[in-house]
Amino acid sequence: MQVEELRPEFATVNRAHLRLLTGCAMIDAARPPGTFVEYNHLKGSSMSDSNNRRAALTLSLTVLVVFASLGLGRFGFSMVLPAMQDALGLSNAESGQLQSWNSLGYLLFAVGAGILATKHGPSVVITIALGVVGVAMLATGAFPTFAAACVGRFFSGAGGAAANIPAMALLAAWFTGKRRGLAAGCAVGGSSLGLAATGATVPMILERGGPDGWRHCWYAFGAGTLIICLLCALFLRDRPHTLPSSPDSQTETQPAIKWTDLLRSGLFWKIAAAYFAFGFSYSIYATFFVKHLVRDVGLTTAAAGTIWTRIGLASIISGFVWGAFSDRWGRRMALVLIFACQASAFLIVGLVHGSGPAMVSGVLFACTAWSIPAVVTALCGDAFGARLAPTALGVLTVAFGVGQVFGPAIGGIVADSGGSVAPAFAVAGTAALLLGAGSSLFLPGRQAA
Repeated sequence: MQVEELRPEFATVNRAHLRLLTGCAMIDAARPPGTFVEYNHLKGSSMSDSNNRRAALTLSLTVLVVFASLGLGRFGFSMVLPAMQDALGLSNAESGQLQSWNSLGYLLFAVGAGILATKHGPSVVITIALGVVGVAMLATGAFPTFAAACVGRFFSGAGGAAANIPAMALLAAWFTGKRRGLAAGCAVGGSSLGLAATGATVPMILERGGPDGWRHCWYAFGAGTLIICLLCALFLRDRPHTLPSSPDSQTETQPAIKWTDLLRSGLFWKIAAAYFAFGFSYSIYATFFVKHLVRDVGLTTAAAGTIWTRIGLASIISGFVWGAFSDRWGRRMALVLIFACQASAFLIVGLVHGSGPAMVSGVLFACTAWSIPAVVTALCGDAFGARLAPTALGVLTVAFGVGQVFGPAIGGIVADSGGSVAPAFAVAGTAALLLGAGSSLFLPGRQAA
């Protein structure tokens, strides 16, 4: 009797029938009499279903990791900054330094996070890093001095890098290239959830907490981050289960590429230039936008928080949309269009005052807010492979982190010199247009699905 394995084209069509079988083989009416289908594929089908559920859980946890490490750790700071600045008597330059300390911590641990994730597995690194972020947030509120705030912001950034970079790169192991941009786009929506959550809750906490309200905000951020840390420790896994004969299982035996090889790649430096521009420009906007609404436009903290919340809610789908766009039309086209939109958003508030221009700027930023990390993450998976993706993204994040270090610091100096944060937005818009969009033009065209 002849035995054949199930042909791939029948695997999907007949899966429902196969699950109903109680025996080990079935007769295929389309085949000659005496020909049977081997039952071993039932195991693969069941394992595939398990992997699909695990992939959905991994994506959900990745969203929460981004929510804690970036949404709370970085963008929550923007909402707390005005009250924190008044309580500690900080200048614009000192406020920018706080964010720069956060970015410096992110920068210094970016490469190490990727290398550690490649060596020991992303899930372990992510869990430990979230613990560091949570404790740093609690410490920022517990010690109300400028020096202590700098230390807290530094370790919040360091832990944020060690959590966010492996979490985003982890998606390369769970999703194929034709869905990688979409998955990364969903993950970066965690930043938008952070914007929405902090915009909705921080004004209420500040009002109820009085002079110490800003400290209560950091306590809330820290507690939420530690809860997410616990969830990752319990449920996050490094890779899907694979059959011995599957292509994914074979990648484990492939020799690793040294991260130093990335530095000799022309593609790496093109991506790095664009990522630097994003870090530099958006960090200025995210740090000073709420302050611009309160101090320059004349809105109350509650009204500014409402706008920030709406930006966060609207931007939830930005990474999803642009990630899917990059899957279909290519990473290069997506990045050029994204940078053009963001440059417009920054230049509008940099050149024109008033609530109307601020609203238009907010809409443009919301449409593209977290799409660049999603596209860059997918591009790392495309260009450097799933195994090297954590290290590649970590090395690239150095350029991103350098931009974040200099962005708020330079923005604060420009704001102090001009008596308004508007000139800082003009600097951000120029960088996004010339360096961001300009560098993206030299990236490869449409990627193969």
